[in-house]
Amino acid sequence: MSDSEGTFCLVLHSHLPWLPHHGSWPVGEEWLYQAWAHSYLPLADMLHRFADEGREDVLTLGMTPILAAQLDDPYSIKAFHDWLGHWQLRARHASTLWRDEPLLRDLAASEHLAAVRASEELETRWRHGFSPVLRSWVDTGTIELLGGPLAHPFQPLLEPQVRDFMLRGGLDDTALRTGHRPEGIWAPECGYEPGMEHGYASAGVRRFLVDGPALRGDTSAARTVGESDVVCFGRDLEVTYRVWSPKAGYPGHAAYRDFHTWAHEVGLKPSRVTGKQVEPQDKAPYDPALAADTLRLHVKDFVDTVVGRLRELKRQNGRESLVVAAYDTELFGHWWHEGPAWLEGVLRALPEAGVRVTTLKGALDAGHLGGPIDLPASSWGSGKDWRVWDGAQVADMVEANTALQQRLLDLAREGEGTGRDAVRDQAVAEAMLALSSDWAFMVTKDSAADYARRRARVHTERFDALAVLLREGAHERARKLAAEFRAEDNPFGQLDARALIK
Repeated sequence: MSDSEGTFCLVLHSHLPWLPHHGSWPVGEEWLYQAWAHSYLPLADMLHRFADEGREDVLTLGMTPILAAQLDDPYSIKAFHDWLGHWQLRARHASTLWRDEPLLRDLAASEHLAAVRASEELETRWRHGFSPVLRSWVDTGTIELLGGPLAHPFQPLLEPQVRDFMLRGGLDDTALRTGHRPEGIWAPECGYEPGMEHGYASAGVRRFLVDGPALRGDTSAARTVGESDVVCFGRDLEVTYRVWSPKAGYPGHAAYRDFHTWAHEVGLKPSRVTGKQVEPQDKAPYDPALAADTLRLHVKDFVDTVVGRLRELKRQNGRESLVVAAYDTELFGHWWHEGPAWLEGVLRALPEAGVRVTTLKGALDAGHLGGPIDLPASSWGSGKDWRVWDGAQVADMVEANTALQQRLLDLAREGEGTGRDAVRDQAVAEAMLALSSDWAFMVTKDSAADYARRRARVHTERFDALAVLLREGAHERARKLAAEFRAEDNPFGQLDARALIK
Protein backbone atom coordinates (compact mmCIF):
# COMPACT_ATOMS: atom_id res chain seq x y z
CA MET A 1 0.00 0.00 0.00
CA SER A 2 1.04 3.61 -0.45
CA ASP A 3 1.58 5.79 2.59
CA SER A 4 -1.87 7.22 3.40
CA GLU A 5 -4.30 7.68 6.23
CA GLY A 6 -6.31 4.78 4.81
CA THR A 7 -9.02 4.14 2.24
CA PHE A 8 -12.48 5.60 1.86
CA CYS A 9 -15.22 4.20 -0.38
CA LEU A 10 -18.40 6.09 -1.16
CA VAL A 11 -21.21 3.83 -2.33
CA LEU A 12 -24.43 5.27 -3.73
CA HIS A 13 -27.58 3.23 -4.24
CA SER A 14 -29.96 4.55 -6.91
CA HIS A 15 -33.46 3.17 -6.70
CA LEU A 16 -37.10 4.12 -7.09
CA PRO A 17 -40.01 1.69 -7.49
CA TRP A 18 -41.53 1.27 -10.95
CA LEU A 19 -43.71 4.35 -11.30
CA PRO A 20 -44.66 5.26 -14.91
CA HIS A 21 -48.43 5.43 -15.46
CA HIS A 22 -49.08 4.89 -11.74
CA GLY A 23 -50.42 8.15 -10.45
CA SER A 24 -49.07 11.47 -9.28
CA TRP A 25 -47.66 13.05 -6.14
CA PRO A 26 -47.14 11.91 -3.46
CA VAL A 27 -46.62 8.39 -4.70
CA GLY A 28 -46.30 8.42 -8.44
CA GLU A 29 -44.27 9.84 -11.26
CA GLU A 30 -43.52 13.10 -9.44
CA TRP A 31 -41.08 11.13 -7.30
CA LEU A 32 -39.18 10.06 -10.38
CA TYR A 33 -38.98 13.50 -11.97
CA GLN A 34 -37.94 15.27 -8.78
CA ALA A 35 -35.18 12.73 -8.16
CA TRP A 36 -34.15 12.90 -11.82
CA ALA A 37 -33.88 16.68 -11.81
CA HIS A 38 -32.39 17.20 -8.37
CA SER A 39 -30.27 14.07 -7.84
CA TYR A 40 -29.41 12.18 -11.02
CA LEU A 41 -28.65 15.19 -13.22
CA PRO A 42 -26.39 16.88 -10.61
CA LEU A 43 -24.64 13.56 -9.94
CA ALA A 44 -24.07 13.19 -13.68
CA ASP A 45 -22.64 16.71 -13.89
CA MET A 46 -20.19 15.92 -11.10
CA LEU A 47 -19.08 12.62 -12.63
CA HIS A 48 -18.62 14.23 -16.05
CA ARG A 49 -16.30 16.78 -14.42
CA PHE A 50 -14.27 14.05 -12.73
CA ALA A 51 -14.13 12.06 -15.98
CA ASP A 52 -12.93 15.12 -17.91
CA GLU A 53 -10.17 15.50 -15.29
CA GLY A 54 -9.12 11.89 -15.83
CA ARG A 55 -10.15 10.83 -12.33
CA GLU A 56 -10.79 7.09 -11.95
CA ASP A 57 -12.48 5.02 -9.24
CA VAL A 58 -14.30 8.07 -7.89
CA LEU A 59 -17.16 6.14 -6.31
CA THR A 60 -19.19 2.95 -6.48
CA LEU A 61 -22.64 3.45 -7.97
CA GLY A 62 -25.46 0.97 -7.56
CA MET A 63 -28.13 1.26 -10.24
CA THR A 64 -31.17 -0.97 -9.85
CA PRO A 65 -32.61 -2.41 -13.07
CA ILE A 66 -36.03 -1.00 -12.23
CA LEU A 67 -34.66 2.57 -12.12
CA ALA A 68 -32.47 2.11 -15.18
CA ALA A 69 -35.57 1.01 -17.08
CA GLN A 70 -37.41 4.17 -16.06
CA LEU A 71 -34.54 6.49 -17.00
CA ASP A 72 -34.38 4.85 -20.43
CA ASP A 73 -38.12 4.63 -21.01
CA PRO A 74 -39.35 6.87 -23.90
CA TYR A 75 -42.56 7.63 -22.01
CA SER A 76 -40.55 8.76 -18.98
CA ILE A 77 -38.17 10.88 -21.04
CA LYS A 78 -41.04 12.69 -22.76
CA ALA A 79 -42.97 13.17 -19.53
CA PHE A 80 -39.85 14.43 -17.76
CA HIS A 81 -39.34 16.96 -20.54
CA ASP A 82 -42.90 18.20 -19.97
CA TRP A 83 -42.23 18.33 -16.22
CA LEU A 84 -39.13 20.44 -16.78
CA GLY A 85 -41.19 22.85 -18.87
CA HIS A 86 -43.69 23.21 -16.04
CA TRP A 87 -40.78 23.80 -13.64
CA GLN A 88 -39.69 26.75 -15.80
CA LEU A 89 -43.23 28.14 -15.83
CA ARG A 90 -43.56 27.77 -12.08
CA ALA A 91 -40.26 29.59 -11.56
CA ARG A 92 -41.33 32.44 -13.86
CA HIS A 93 -44.59 32.78 -11.96
CA ALA A 94 -42.70 32.81 -8.66
CA SER A 95 -40.49 35.64 -9.91
CA THR A 96 -43.58 37.83 -10.30
CA LEU A 97 -45.07 36.87 -6.93
CA TRP A 98 -41.78 37.38 -5.10
CA ARG A 99 -40.43 40.41 -6.98
CA ASP A 100 -40.45 42.58 -3.82
CA GLU A 101 -38.56 40.00 -1.68
CA PRO A 102 -34.87 39.87 -2.69
CA LEU A 103 -34.00 36.38 -1.42
CA LEU A 104 -37.11 34.79 -2.86
CA ARG A 105 -36.79 36.70 -6.14
CA ASP A 106 -33.23 35.39 -6.52
CA LEU A 107 -34.43 31.91 -5.64
CA ALA A 108 -37.02 32.02 -8.41
CA ALA A 109 -34.35 33.12 -10.89
CA SER A 110 -31.99 30.29 -9.86
CA GLU A 111 -34.83 27.77 -10.13
CA HIS A 112 -35.61 28.94 -13.65
CA LEU A 113 -31.95 28.71 -14.65
CA ALA A 114 -31.70 25.20 -13.17
CA ALA A 115 -34.81 24.10 -15.08
CA VAL A 116 -33.45 25.49 -18.37
CA ARG A 117 -30.11 23.75 -17.87
CA ALA A 118 -31.86 20.48 -17.01
CA SER A 119 -33.91 20.73 -20.20
CA GLU A 120 -30.77 21.30 -22.24
CA GLU A 121 -29.11 18.25 -20.67
CA LEU A 122 -32.14 16.09 -21.37
CA GLU A 123 -32.30 17.26 -24.98
CA THR A 124 -28.59 16.58 -25.62
CA ARG A 125 -26.58 14.26 -23.40
CA TRP A 126 -29.61 12.36 -22.08
CA ARG A 127 -31.70 12.27 -25.26
CA HIS A 128 -31.30 8.48 -25.59
CA GLY A 129 -31.83 7.83 -21.89
CA PHE A 130 -29.46 7.24 -19.01
CA SER A 131 -27.72 4.05 -20.15
CA PRO A 132 -25.34 5.73 -22.65
CA VAL A 133 -24.38 8.24 -19.95
CA LEU A 134 -23.84 5.50 -17.40
CA ARG A 135 -21.81 3.41 -19.82
CA SER A 136 -19.42 6.29 -20.48
CA TRP A 137 -18.42 6.37 -16.80
CA VAL A 138 -17.94 2.61 -16.67
CA ASP A 139 -15.92 2.60 -19.90
CA THR A 140 -13.57 5.30 -18.59
CA GLY A 141 -13.25 3.74 -15.12
CA THR A 142 -14.73 6.81 -13.43
CA ILE A 143 -17.03 4.60 -11.35
CA GLU A 144 -17.54 1.01 -10.34
CA LEU A 145 -21.05 -0.08 -11.29
CA LEU A 146 -23.12 -2.31 -9.01
CA GLY A 147 -26.15 -4.18 -10.31
CA GLY A 148 -29.01 -5.92 -8.60
CA PRO A 149 -31.95 -8.25 -9.14
CA LEU A 150 -35.02 -7.38 -11.17
CA ALA A 151 -37.70 -5.27 -9.48
CA HIS A 152 -35.79 -4.82 -6.19
CA PRO A 153 -37.14 -7.79 -4.17
CA PHE A 154 -36.22 -8.62 -0.58
CA GLN A 155 -34.19 -11.65 -1.60
CA PRO A 156 -34.28 -13.67 1.65
CA LEU A 157 -38.05 -14.08 1.24
CA LEU A 158 -37.80 -15.48 -2.30
CA GLU A 159 -37.88 -19.12 -3.34
CA PRO A 160 -34.36 -20.14 -4.48
CA GLN A 161 -35.42 -20.52 -8.13
CA VAL A 162 -37.17 -17.16 -8.14
CA ARG A 163 -34.24 -15.50 -6.39
CA ASP A 164 -31.77 -16.89 -8.92
CA PHE A 165 -33.99 -15.89 -11.85
CA MET A 166 -34.36 -12.33 -10.60
CA LEU A 167 -30.66 -11.94 -9.82
CA ARG A 168 -29.44 -13.25 -13.16
CA GLY A 169 -32.15 -11.31 -14.97
CA GLY A 170 -31.08 -8.10 -13.27
CA LEU A 171 -27.41 -8.62 -14.11
CA ASP A 172 -28.33 -9.43 -17.71
CA ASP A 173 -30.46 -6.29 -17.87
CA THR A 174 -27.52 -4.14 -16.76
CA ALA A 175 -25.23 -5.83 -19.27
CA LEU A 176 -27.75 -5.15 -22.03
CA ARG A 177 -27.98 -1.45 -21.13
CA THR A 178 -24.32 -0.70 -20.42
CA GLY A 179 -22.24 -3.42 -22.08
CA HIS A 180 -20.89 -4.43 -18.66
CA ARG A 181 -22.14 -7.26 -16.42
CA PRO A 182 -21.49 -6.14 -12.84
CA GLU A 183 -19.37 -8.27 -10.54
CA GLY A 184 -20.83 -6.53 -7.51
CA ILE A 185 -24.35 -5.81 -6.33
CA TRP A 186 -26.13 -3.70 -3.78
CA ALA A 187 -28.53 -6.32 -2.50
CA PRO A 188 -31.98 -4.74 -2.12
CA GLU A 189 -32.34 -3.45 1.45
CA CYS A 190 -28.94 -5.15 2.09
CA GLY A 191 -31.08 -8.22 2.75
CA TYR A 192 -29.10 -11.39 3.49
CA GLU A 193 -29.65 -14.90 4.79
CA PRO A 194 -26.90 -17.47 5.33
CA GLY A 195 -26.11 -19.36 2.16
CA MET A 196 -27.02 -16.61 -0.29
CA GLU A 197 -23.32 -16.22 -1.11
CA HIS A 198 -23.42 -19.51 -3.01
CA GLY A 199 -26.14 -18.17 -5.30
CA TYR A 200 -24.09 -15.02 -5.76
CA ALA A 201 -21.01 -17.00 -6.74
CA SER A 202 -23.01 -19.09 -9.21
CA ALA A 203 -24.37 -15.91 -10.87
CA GLY A 204 -20.93 -14.32 -11.12
CA VAL A 205 -21.33 -11.88 -8.20
CA ARG A 206 -18.04 -11.38 -6.38
CA ARG A 207 -18.86 -8.66 -3.85
CA PHE A 208 -21.87 -7.16 -2.11
CA LEU A 209 -22.80 -4.76 0.67
CA VAL A 210 -24.19 -5.44 4.14
CA ASP A 211 -24.90 -3.14 7.05
CA GLY A 212 -22.23 -2.69 9.70
CA PRO A 213 -23.86 -4.71 12.51
CA ALA A 214 -23.83 -7.82 10.29
CA LEU A 215 -20.01 -7.67 10.61
CA ARG A 216 -20.34 -7.14 14.37
CA GLY A 217 -19.29 -3.55 13.83
CA ASP A 218 -15.87 -4.38 12.35
CA THR A 219 -16.10 -2.81 8.91
CA SER A 220 -12.40 -1.94 8.64
CA ALA A 221 -11.85 -4.50 5.88
CA ALA A 222 -13.86 -6.55 3.42
CA ARG A 223 -14.43 -10.17 4.41
CA THR A 224 -14.99 -13.38 2.50
CA VAL A 225 -18.34 -14.95 3.37
CA GLY A 226 -18.34 -18.46 4.84
CA GLU A 227 -16.38 -20.91 2.72
CA SER A 228 -16.98 -18.95 -0.50
CA ASP A 229 -14.73 -16.46 -2.24
CA VAL A 230 -17.55 -13.92 -2.37
CA VAL A 231 -16.64 -10.77 -0.47
CA CYS A 232 -18.87 -8.55 1.66
CA PHE A 233 -18.32 -4.93 2.66
CA GLY A 234 -20.01 -3.32 5.66
CA ARG A 235 -21.20 0.26 6.05
CA ASP A 236 -19.27 2.14 8.72
CA LEU A 237 -22.22 3.55 10.63
CA GLU A 238 -20.12 5.85 12.82
CA VAL A 239 -19.07 7.75 9.70
CA THR A 240 -22.22 7.22 7.60
CA TYR A 241 -24.48 8.61 10.32
CA ARG A 242 -22.66 11.96 10.33
CA VAL A 243 -24.59 12.67 7.16
CA TRP A 244 -27.85 10.83 7.62
CA SER A 245 -29.07 8.73 10.51
CA PRO A 246 -32.47 7.70 11.89
CA LYS A 247 -32.31 10.73 14.21
CA ALA A 248 -29.99 13.43 12.85
CA GLY A 249 -27.47 14.48 10.22
CA TYR A 250 -26.25 17.43 8.20
CA PRO A 251 -29.40 17.94 6.06
CA GLY A 252 -31.41 19.03 9.10
CA HIS A 253 -29.23 22.09 9.76
CA ALA A 254 -31.14 25.35 10.13
CA ALA A 255 -29.36 26.98 7.17
CA TYR A 256 -30.21 24.33 4.60
CA ARG A 257 -33.20 24.40 2.31
CA ASP A 258 -36.27 22.83 3.85
CA PHE A 259 -37.50 19.81 1.90
CA HIS A 260 -40.92 19.69 3.55
CA THR A 261 -42.06 23.32 3.30
CA TRP A 262 -43.70 24.26 -0.02
CA ALA A 263 -45.05 27.43 -1.53
CA HIS A 264 -47.96 25.55 -3.05
CA GLU A 265 -49.02 28.41 -5.31
CA VAL A 266 -45.82 27.89 -7.34
CA GLY A 267 -44.74 24.38 -6.31
CA LEU A 268 -41.31 25.51 -5.03
CA LYS A 269 -39.55 25.22 -1.68
CA PRO A 270 -38.77 28.76 -0.55
CA SER A 271 -37.66 28.25 3.06
CA ARG A 272 -34.66 27.18 5.04
CA VAL A 273 -35.05 24.70 7.87
CA THR A 274 -34.81 27.58 10.38
CA GLY A 275 -35.60 25.32 13.36
CA LYS A 276 -37.11 21.91 14.01
CA GLN A 277 -39.97 23.36 16.04
CA VAL A 278 -40.68 26.29 13.70
CA GLU A 279 -44.00 26.14 11.87
CA PRO A 280 -43.83 26.26 8.05
CA GLN A 281 -45.39 29.71 7.79
CA ASP A 282 -42.80 31.08 10.23
CA LYS A 283 -39.70 29.74 8.51
CA ALA A 284 -37.09 32.15 7.15
CA PRO A 285 -36.51 32.42 3.40
CA TYR A 286 -33.72 30.31 1.95
CA ASP A 287 -30.35 32.08 1.86
CA PRO A 288 -27.84 30.35 -0.49
CA ALA A 289 -24.87 32.26 0.96
CA LEU A 290 -25.70 31.09 4.48
CA ALA A 291 -26.15 27.54 3.24
CA ALA A 292 -22.80 27.66 1.42
CA ASP A 293 -20.99 28.74 4.60
CA THR A 294 -22.58 25.85 6.47
CA LEU A 295 -21.73 23.43 3.68
CA ARG A 296 -18.03 24.24 3.93
CA LEU A 297 -18.12 23.46 7.65
CA HIS A 298 -19.88 20.15 7.02
CA VAL A 299 -17.39 19.13 4.33
CA LYS A 300 -14.56 19.79 6.79
CA ASP A 301 -16.37 17.98 9.59
CA PHE A 302 -16.90 14.89 7.46
CA VAL A 303 -13.30 14.83 6.23
CA ASP A 304 -12.07 15.22 9.81
CA THR A 305 -14.41 12.41 10.88
CA VAL A 306 -13.12 10.05 8.19
CA VAL A 307 -9.48 10.85 8.94
CA GLY A 308 -10.05 10.42 12.67
CA ARG A 309 -11.82 7.13 12.14
CA LEU A 310 -9.06 5.77 9.89
CA ARG A 311 -6.38 6.76 12.40
CA GLU A 312 -8.33 5.13 15.22
CA LEU A 313 -8.72 1.91 13.21
CA LYS A 314 -5.02 1.92 12.34
CA ARG A 315 -4.14 2.15 16.03
CA GLN A 316 -6.51 -0.72 16.81
CA ASN A 317 -5.53 -2.99 13.93
CA GLY A 318 -1.92 -2.04 13.27
CA ARG A 319 -2.57 -1.50 9.57
CA GLU A 320 -4.24 0.85 7.12
CA SER A 321 -7.99 0.42 7.27
CA LEU A 322 -11.11 0.95 5.23
CA VAL A 323 -14.17 3.15 5.73
CA VAL A 324 -17.26 2.55 3.60
CA ALA A 325 -20.04 5.15 3.67
CA ALA A 326 -23.18 4.20 1.75
CA TYR A 327 -26.31 6.18 1.01
CA ASP A 328 -29.32 6.36 -1.26
CA THR A 329 -28.39 8.56 -4.20
CA GLU A 330 -31.66 10.43 -3.84
CA LEU A 331 -30.44 11.92 -0.54
CA PHE A 332 -28.11 14.16 -2.54
CA GLY A 333 -30.26 16.81 -4.17
CA HIS A 334 -33.77 15.40 -3.80
CA TRP A 335 -33.98 15.15 -0.02
CA TRP A 336 -30.99 17.43 0.68
CA HIS A 337 -30.79 20.36 -1.74
CA GLU A 338 -27.14 21.09 -0.95
CA GLY A 339 -26.16 17.42 -1.05
CA PRO A 340 -24.55 17.34 -4.53
CA ALA A 341 -22.26 20.25 -3.66
CA TRP A 342 -21.34 18.59 -0.37
CA LEU A 343 -20.62 15.33 -2.19
CA GLU A 344 -18.21 16.92 -4.64
CA GLY A 345 -16.57 18.90 -1.88
CA VAL A 346 -15.89 15.76 0.14
CA LEU A 347 -14.59 13.75 -2.82
CA ARG A 348 -12.12 16.54 -3.61
CA ALA A 349 -11.08 17.27 -0.02
CA LEU A 350 -10.44 13.69 1.17
CA PRO A 351 -7.44 13.05 -1.15
CA GLU A 352 -5.99 16.39 -0.06
CA ALA A 353 -6.21 15.11 3.54
CA GLY A 354 -4.20 12.01 2.66
CA VAL A 355 -7.09 9.58 2.22
CA ARG A 356 -7.20 7.16 -0.71
CA VAL A 357 -10.63 7.51 -2.34
CA THR A 358 -11.61 4.52 -4.43
CA THR A 359 -14.28 1.94 -5.23
CA LEU A 360 -15.08 -1.37 -3.56
CA LYS A 361 -12.98 -3.17 -6.16
CA GLY A 362 -10.24 -0.60 -5.67
CA ALA A 363 -10.27 -1.28 -1.93
CA LEU A 364 -9.68 -4.97 -2.61
CA ASP A 365 -6.86 -4.10 -5.01
CA ALA A 366 -5.35 -1.98 -2.21
CA GLY A 367 -5.33 -5.01 0.09
CA HIS A 368 -8.30 -4.35 2.37
CA LEU A 369 -9.39 -7.98 2.70
CA GLY A 370 -9.74 -9.71 6.04
CA GLY A 371 -10.51 -13.31 6.95
CA PRO A 372 -13.77 -15.19 6.40
CA ILE A 373 -16.91 -14.49 8.40
CA ASP A 374 -20.23 -16.25 8.89
CA LEU A 375 -22.84 -13.55 8.38
CA PRO A 376 -26.15 -13.60 10.25
CA ALA A 377 -29.52 -12.94 8.65
CA SER A 378 -29.69 -9.16 8.34
CA SER A 379 -30.77 -6.04 6.46
CA TRP A 380 -30.20 -2.30 6.74
CA GLY A 381 -33.74 -1.66 7.99
CA SER A 382 -35.08 -1.06 11.46
CA GLY A 383 -33.44 -3.41 13.94
CA LYS A 384 -31.03 -4.51 11.19
CA ASP A 385 -33.15 -7.65 10.87
CA TRP A 386 -36.06 -8.45 8.54
CA ARG A 387 -38.91 -6.90 10.53
CA VAL A 388 -39.63 -4.19 7.95
CA TRP A 389 -40.28 -6.81 5.26
CA ASP A 390 -41.72 -9.74 7.22
CA GLY A 391 -43.14 -8.14 10.39
CA ALA A 392 -46.69 -8.34 11.72
CA GLN A 393 -47.86 -5.33 9.70
CA VAL A 394 -47.09 -7.07 6.42
CA ALA A 395 -47.69 -10.71 7.39
CA ASP A 396 -50.58 -10.92 4.93
CA MET A 397 -48.37 -9.58 2.13
CA VAL A 398 -45.63 -12.10 2.93
CA GLU A 399 -48.20 -14.91 2.82
CA ALA A 400 -49.61 -13.63 -0.47
CA ASN A 401 -46.13 -13.35 -2.00
CA THR A 402 -45.19 -16.87 -0.90
CA ALA A 403 -48.31 -18.22 -2.60
CA LEU A 404 -47.68 -16.07 -5.69
CA GLN A 405 -44.20 -17.55 -6.08
CA GLN A 406 -45.62 -21.07 -6.08
CA ARG A 407 -48.15 -20.12 -8.76
CA LEU A 408 -45.34 -18.45 -10.71
CA LEU A 409 -43.23 -21.59 -10.67
CA ASP A 410 -46.25 -23.70 -11.61
CA LEU A 411 -46.89 -21.48 -14.62
CA ALA A 412 -43.25 -21.74 -15.67
CA ARG A 413 -43.33 -25.55 -15.43
CA GLU A 414 -46.49 -25.68 -17.53
CA GLY A 415 -44.66 -23.81 -20.30
CA GLU A 416 -41.55 -25.99 -20.12
CA GLY A 417 -40.38 -27.21 -23.51
CA THR A 418 -42.42 -24.63 -25.44
CA GLY A 419 -41.16 -21.64 -27.38
CA ARG A 420 -40.91 -18.16 -25.98
CA ASP A 421 -44.33 -16.72 -25.20
CA ALA A 422 -44.94 -12.97 -24.79
CA VAL A 423 -47.94 -13.70 -22.55
CA ARG A 424 -45.88 -15.79 -20.12
CA ASP A 425 -43.15 -13.16 -20.21
CA GLN A 426 -45.64 -10.45 -19.24
CA ALA A 427 -47.15 -12.64 -16.53
CA VAL A 428 -43.71 -13.18 -15.01
CA ALA A 429 -42.97 -9.43 -15.23
CA GLU A 430 -46.18 -8.70 -13.30
CA ALA A 431 -45.13 -11.20 -10.62
CA MET A 432 -41.69 -9.55 -10.37
CA LEU A 433 -43.33 -6.16 -9.81
CA ALA A 434 -45.67 -7.61 -7.18
CA LEU A 435 -42.65 -9.00 -5.26
CA SER A 436 -40.90 -5.63 -4.95
CA SER A 437 -39.64 -4.86 -1.44
CA ASP A 438 -40.91 -1.29 -1.79
CA TRP A 439 -44.49 -2.23 -1.03
CA ALA A 440 -43.75 -3.84 2.34
CA PHE A 441 -41.44 -0.95 3.25
CA MET A 442 -44.13 1.62 2.53
CA VAL A 443 -46.68 -0.30 4.58
CA THR A 444 -44.41 -0.88 7.57
CA LYS A 445 -43.26 2.74 7.56
CA ASP A 446 -46.83 3.97 6.93
CA SER A 447 -45.68 5.86 3.84
CA ALA A 448 -48.52 5.72 1.30
CA ALA A 449 -49.45 2.28 2.64
CA ASP A 450 -52.76 2.08 0.76
CA TYR A 451 -51.02 2.85 -2.51
CA ALA A 452 -48.37 0.19 -1.83
CA ARG A 453 -50.96 -2.47 -1.05
CA ARG A 454 -52.88 -1.55 -4.18
CA ARG A 455 -49.79 -1.80 -6.38
CA ALA A 456 -48.89 -5.23 -4.99
CA ARG A 457 -52.47 -6.41 -5.42
CA VAL A 458 -52.83 -5.06 -8.97
CA HIS A 459 -49.71 -6.81 -10.24
CA THR A 460 -50.70 -10.07 -8.52
CA GLU A 461 -54.18 -9.92 -10.05
CA ARG A 462 -52.72 -9.27 -13.49
CA PHE A 463 -50.44 -12.29 -13.16
CA ASP A 464 -53.39 -14.46 -12.14
CA ALA A 465 -55.57 -13.17 -14.98
CA LEU A 466 -52.95 -14.07 -17.58
CA ALA A 467 -52.26 -17.45 -15.97
CA VAL A 468 -55.97 -18.37 -16.04
CA LEU A 469 -56.30 -17.46 -19.72
CA LEU A 470 -53.23 -19.52 -20.61
CA ARG A 471 -54.58 -22.55 -18.78
CA GLU A 472 -57.96 -22.15 -20.48
CA GLY A 473 -56.30 -22.02 -23.88
CA ALA A 474 -57.74 -18.56 -24.53
CA HIS A 475 -54.59 -17.46 -26.30
CA GLU A 476 -56.02 -14.57 -28.31
CA ARG A 477 -57.65 -13.00 -25.23
CA ALA A 478 -54.42 -13.60 -23.30
CA ARG A 479 -52.34 -11.83 -25.99
CA LYS A 480 -54.64 -8.80 -26.02
CA LEU A 481 -54.64 -8.55 -22.24
CA ALA A 482 -50.87 -8.97 -22.04
CA ALA A 483 -50.46 -6.22 -24.63
CA GLU A 484 -52.62 -3.89 -22.52
CA PHE A 485 -50.54 -4.62 -19.42
CA ARG A 486 -47.30 -4.26 -21.38
CA ALA A 487 -48.32 -0.80 -22.58
CA GLU A 488 -48.58 0.29 -18.96
CA ASP A 489 -45.85 -1.77 -17.30
CA ASN A 490 -42.96 -3.12 -19.35
CA PRO A 491 -39.70 -2.49 -17.49
CA PHE A 492 -38.09 -5.77 -18.55
CA GLY A 493 -38.45 -6.04 -22.31
CA GLN A 494 -35.79 -8.77 -22.55
CA LEU A 495 -37.30 -10.95 -19.79
CA ASP A 496 -37.67 -14.61 -20.85
CA ALA A 497 -40.00 -16.62 -18.62
CA ARG A 498 -38.40 -19.89 -19.73
CA ALA A 499 -35.31 -19.07 -17.63
CA LEU A 500 -37.31 -19.74 -14.46
CA ILE A 501 -37.07 -23.48 -15.16
CA LYS A 502 -33.59 -24.64 -16.05
